[in-house]
Amino acid sequence: MFWLLRRFARRSDTIVDSAFVRRANRPALILLPLLAIQFALPSVQSLAGNDALRHLIGLATITTGAWIVVAMIRGAADLINSHYDMSVADNYTARRMHTQVNVISRVLVVLVIIIGIALGLMTFPRMRELGTSLLASAGIAGIIVGFAARPVLENIIAGVQLALTQPINIDDVVIVDGEWGRIEEITTTYVVVRIWDDRRLICPFTKFISESFQNWTRRTADILGTVIIYADYTVPVEDVRAELRRIVEAHQKWDRRVCALQVTDATESTVQLRALVSASSASNAWDLRVDVREQLIAYLQREHPHCLPRTRVAIQEQPADSAAG
Repeated sequence: MFWLLRRFARRSDTIVDSAFVRRANRPALILLPLLAIQFALPSVQSLAGNDALRHLIGLATITTGAWIVVAMIRGAADLINSHYDMSVADNYTARRMHTQVNVISRVLVVLVIIIGIALGLMTFPRMRELGTSLLASAGIAGIIVGFAARPVLENIIAGVQLALTQPINIDDVVIVDGEWGRIEEITTTYVVVRIWDDRRLICPFTKFISESFQNWTRRTADILGTVIIYADYTVPVEDVRAELRRIVEAHQKWDRRVCALQVTDATESTVQLRALVSASSASNAWDLRVDVREQLIAYLQREHPHCLPRTRVAIQEQPADSAAG
């Protein structure tokens, strides 16, 4: 059957077939024979009374059943994610859907595993008796377990809240604890932030729910970048503004939205020029800012070297008679 399904999946243009067939292949190859044995076992007289064998087959059936449910959940996640391309320029919708699908699918997988373990333990008679005897003290045990598992439960609940409210998405540009990076992975209990120098910052879900952080791509990837230049009071602002316009118009990473130059401060020795430029993403804005800063400094050095910051000292000569006295 799976040989036919794999042939059909290879000829199909959609990811539906390959996603489900590939993930369900191995567990189904075990589950279907187990179900057949379960159905045929009562008719085999020599094995019908073998309780240990029946128990073992039952445990294997529960395990492979949970396995195939997990495979179906992950196949459904692959199917949904395939409809949203992360490689496009404006990928906010894709990042939002990938985040929701990945977090929810992981939570469902954990629940299926817990249910499978519980069903497997219930097949042991002594475990059922133990559960009955502990039923009276379940309230106290629940409180103890609740306190012991509080950090884990907090992160799981925070993960569900994060998937629904979505303060972050996969591939978002964030600043966490002063570190600039991108959301690389969202697991069941923590978030992996890939920092600009390829380090990984591991943060629990509760950090993004209970603490403040910066998200540069919350709704859109468009962003403004600033470049600060200090110059002498004699700097020709209009000429520098025209040079800024020439630089950004020739730059491929400028998105043609914002280009402005303003004098934002004046100290006793220099004036502060702020160039404001826009880009389609944080990485493009960084490259654009670096290039604008380099080219503006080179322009001042080349065309207006006297306008670079300088320190003035006024020396007043004393009269000859006072110097003699």
